[in-house]
Amino acid sequence: MMFLILKAGCLATYGLGLAAWAGLLPAGLSGTMQTVAAGMLVVHALELLLMFKHVRLYRGALAISILLTLLFGLLHWKPLADRRGAS
Repeated sequence: MMFLILKAGCLATYGLGLAAWAGLLPAGLSGTMQTVAAGMLVVHALELLLMFKHVRLYRGALAISILLTLLFGLLHWKPLADRRGAS
């Protein structure tokens, strides 16, 4: 349940970043949301590089797993790694 809440928070952050980029947010909030969303993408891209062995464990297409890692980071690959460790 907690992972779903955290994933919703990631999506909300990206949504607010896109809204800021489109000029739909007030000026004071716009720059902050763009920075936070871009920062999350950078961190998740680094996670993708460092944890690719876990990202590859996804049962679907690798491209989907990469996209999910870029969106959610450890919220995507950590359960995959845990499942592999339990096997």
